[in-house]
Amino acid sequence: ERDDVLAQEVKDEDNAIDELEILVDEKAVLLLSKAPLANDLRLITVALKTSNDLERVGDESTTIARRAMELNKEPQLKEYIDIPRMTNMAMEMLDDALDAFVNADAAKAKSIVPRDKDVDALNKQMHRELAGYMIEDPKNITRSLHLMTISKSLERIADHAKNIAEEVVFLYEGRDIR
Repeated sequence: ERDDVLAQEVKDEDNAIDELEILVDEKAVLLLSKAPLANDLRLITVALKTSNDLERVGDESTTIARRAMELNKEPQLKEYIDIPRMTNMAMEMLDDALDAFVNADAAKAKSIVPRDKDVDALNKQMHRELAGYMIEDPKNITRSLHLMTISKSLERIADHAKNIAEEVVFLYEGRDIR
């Protein structure tokens, strides 16, 4: 959307996400000190891992926001079609993974894992296309590199969603599908 105000809001919220991860860690340590049963131990472990993945999503979002603000200083390199597609794919994966966690839906979680390959493929396609823009005209290098970083951050967000989905399967089925 080329919205600097929104990008700044994303950057400003990163500390709040970091603080929430610390809070989850503190609660988990407290719960672990009470010698939980096996099922509770799995839940605490998955909550810790999920919290970490969500914190990393926040970091990737901050990276995207910073790069977007830099891109907004220059004319748009090309029509952005793949970035919104990757964004939608990654966000749907993340929403579905969190929904599967909250609703104890291991089947839904399992359906998320193969979707990561689609995001990976789109990321590779974007990198090839952007490399072509850089070869075509060196003036495109900076903008292309910013877009490559955004694409890679979106791919990593999808990876974190996949990680959460795999942990959900572990939590509710007791098996590791990584």
